[in-house]
Amino acid sequence: MMREFVKTYTSLYKEHEDTLNRSSVPLLNQQRSNAMERFDQMGFPDNKREDYRHLDLTAVLEVDYGMNLKRFNIPSNPHDVFRCDVPNLTTKLMFSVNDQFYPNEKPLNLPQGVLCGSLAELSKTHEALLAPYFNQLAEQSLDGLVHFNTAFAQDGFLLYVPENVILDKPLQLIQILQGPEEMLVQRRLLVIMEKGSQAQLLLCDHTLSPNRFLVNQVSELFVADNARLEYYELEMSHAATTRLSHTFASVGASANLSQNGMTLSNGLTRNNIEVHLNGSNSEANLSGLALVENEQFVDNHIWVDHAVPHCVSNQLYKYVLDDQSKGVFSGRILVQQDAQKTAAYQSNRNLCMSKESKMFTKPQLEIYADDVRCSHGSATGQMDETAMFYIRSRGIPEKEARLLMKFAFAADVIDNIHLDPLKDRMRMLVEKRFRGELARCAGCTAAQCS
Repeated sequence: MMREFVKTYTSLYKEHEDTLNRSSVPLLNQQRSNAMERFDQMGFPDNKREDYRHLDLTAVLEVDYGMNLKRFNIPSNPHDVFRCDVPNLTTKLMFSVNDQFYPNEKPLNLPQGVLCGSLAELSKTHEALLAPYFNQLAEQSLDGLVHFNTAFAQDGFLLYVPENVILDKPLQLIQILQGPEEMLVQRRLLVIMEKGSQAQLLLCDHTLSPNRFLVNQVSELFVADNARLEYYELEMSHAATTRLSHTFASVGASANLSQNGMTLSNGLTRNNIEVHLNGSNSEANLSGLALVENEQFVDNHIWVDHAVPHCVSNQLYKYVLDDQSKGVFSGRILVQQDAQKTAAYQSNRNLCMSKESKMFTKPQLEIYADDVRCSHGSATGQMDETAMFYIRSRGIPEKEARLLMKFAFAADVIDNIHLDPLKDRMRMLVEKRFRGELARCAGCTAAQCS
């Protein structure tokens, strides 16, 4: 069955290759044919693969999706649709609709040399700068979905921060799904942090149309020596949305990458995160929170590669599952032979609120060095009735007591957000989600427009 799906898209590519190239730019076009060959060889992943054993994409791929190959103009202005509202947080606000970057209505007023906006447009004038980075991490992937994206992506989002430049305000990219029919969306993101630079980037995913969407997203993050990147992802979509995300990161010497992913409402979500610590004294802090109910599904696969000595990594992922929802966590830490003095920690904790909810977890620690400090662990269970009794003995009603315990369970993931106004907003959104008040997204509630 999967092979038939592959044939459908390889035929589509052959038929529309000229259209793809005419509607895009050389930077993206020069990668297409090789990516399509690799996709044809690898195909779509099925649950015969160990890393996809709990995820069957057959029903998702059976849908006849539309693709905007001719890059038709976006019918609505997202600035008119969204109103942002977070006190005390000002961001540089941008939009993408489906897989097309929406031109900014006014200049972002960023420091000199910073490139931020449409990958396709900016590559027309900066191709020599971007070519050494684009697809360099993703090309090595053994997942056919990544090469599927490279073959069909025609635009994307670019952030380039020059050496020693510090962005004083967070950047926010609101990624909207909107259209009159089922759509396949190929999102592409490229973030390049030169030596000593610093930035904060917040991605917000929202679905505004009730029909089905399949999002295949590939992000490449380059964090050079002594640079710092805070990378936040907030998903607030609906049950008919499938989001397949692949994030690749290269972290240089004495650099720091903080990545925090929050899934508050979704349909089917798969996050692949691959981080390579390539410079001594580098650090990666990865965390995620998934709140799932009904028949929602969240699958996080994390791989951190310690390739050199004196590096630190931390993983903290938590799930709260209710009804017939399912969660998957697979976290792998690889400490290579020369990576002495490594400190690597991994924790996965899961709270099942119903007997029908299911959690599958697979923590992995692979060590080839002998002077390291590493730990990993996972725990899955239901609400602690002893703690419930203690809270209720203080006169707190049962419903409120359960809410307090769930919120306390999620608190340390939220605390990994370094932007205090955003942290406060996430606390409010999580509480609303637990109270059943966050049924659907009516607009962006993650930051205030500048």
